[in-house]
Amino acid sequence: MKLYWCPKTRAVRALWMLEEAGVPFELVRIDIRDETAKSDPAFREASPLGKVPALVDGAVRINDSGAICAYVADQYPQAGLAPAIGDPNRGAYLQWLMFTNSNIEPAMMEKFSKIPPSRSAHGWGDYDSMLAALRSGLQKGPWILGERFCAADVMLGSAVYFLSMFKILGDEPVLAAYLERCSARPAMQRATARA
Repeated sequence: MKLYWCPKTRAVRALWMLEEAGVPFELVRIDIRDETAKSDPAFREASPLGKVPALVDGAVRINDSGAICAYVADQYPQAGLAPAIGDPNRGAYLQWLMFTNSNIEPAMMEKFSKIPPSRSAHGWGDYDSMLAALRSGLQKGPWILGERFCAADVMLGSAVYFLSMFKILGDEPVLAAYLERCSARPAMQRATARA
């Protein structure tokens, strides 16, 4: 398995996920700001848009962090990073696994770009409602599914990491405590040490 990545990007999610799964992989650094590096044919086959992360696993090519996390969790079930199909927690897991890309990132862009909030028009609601939903989801903690850490926590934990890093998290004790728990995980420490 090969992961194309670049430091200080959302590719840290995929790196963290692979570290959590404990499976062997090759790490290929791509400077996404360098057009020459981005034009590497093997990389472009894995990532037609020239973005990271991109995963190659045999014939499989995936270039979305959420899809990579879902794939790794399902492909390597021995790591226990996803409820099995048929498990009553599978629906909540899928909902939260997709929440970063479908809600958090658009809400972050709204905040950064100063787009006027519109809960009825924007599929993500708005920044404040996104934070409220995430805060509520973590109430049963310590992880999004309660006692079980899963791939959705990789996605959500990395998102909270970026919210904090970009200094837009604000006073959020529930999310700050969640970030502390995520940051204490050895796999996240190994991933962020490379970033």
